[in-house]
Amino acid sequence: MPNVLSKTAARVFFDGIFTEPRVAHPEGVAVHADGSVWCGTEWGDLLRIEADGSRVTRMGTTNGFALGIAFDSAGNCYICDLRHAAVFRYDAGRGAVEKFASSGILVPNYPVVDEQRGVLYVSDSRGNNNIGPGVFRYDLRTGEGGVWSTSPMDFANGMAMAPDGQGLYVVESDRSQVSYVPINADGSAGAARVAVSGVDTVPDGLAFAPDGTLYISCYEPSRIYRVRPGGALETLIEDPAATVMAHPTNIALKGNTLYTANLGRWHITAIDLGAA
Repeated sequence: MPNVLSKTAARVFFDGIFTEPRVAHPEGVAVHADGSVWCGTEWGDLLRIEADGSRVTRMGTTNGFALGIAFDSAGNCYICDLRHAAVFRYDAGRGAVEKFASSGILVPNYPVVDEQRGVLYVSDSRGNNNIGPGVFRYDLRTGEGGVWSTSPMDFANGMAMAPDGQGLYVVESDRSQVSYVPINADGSAGAARVAVSGVDTVPDGLAFAPDGTLYISCYEPSRIYRVRPGGALETLIEDPAATVMAHPTNIALKGNTLYTANLGRWHITAIDLGAA
């Protein structure tokens, strides 16, 4: 079956190979309420790119290796850091980046803010061939917490809150699938179950559109899948040359545009979903 979109629907939104600061192998990407696009780098920098792609600004740094990032409603940004095995928080009011949580987690990969319950969910990739609990939960006020879902996962990676807010979708990269973890009435985790299988080969990031369509980015090959409500897995777009989309990791939506971080290069990609 052909791809839904031609490769021409993707373009380089911001090329940061020679900028200062440099957009060095970004893994995480998120859209701020003001329309700007933020990302993290291999140096731990938290960068803000203007909504029109005209300029990049360093907002702070973890001095580590930034993985997934996510905003809360106040504009604070949570940053998973590989080097420090911790989650940092950019405080929008003070403009400072500080360590937020680290209790017990091995490879904090991606954060999901749940303000309704006052918690932050964080996937723990643990490392290859180290199957075990894949989701931690931390109190948004204190940063205290620990293992939330005890279901064994194989390289838990990108996550997304279910559209109804009653569960988490979690990429298991080494199983080439997306799992679903229900959130029980008391806030505890239900048993994980497979939600999407056959995601070839290394799925990484997730994002839900307002209509319930789930987008799945793949680190390898450089491909984006989509699953429409009640529909089957289909390939949205692919870049066989891995140039415009260069090993996309996390993804974020703004209207009809899907932004991807590209761990293989120095830019952020924009994909025009309206072309579908």
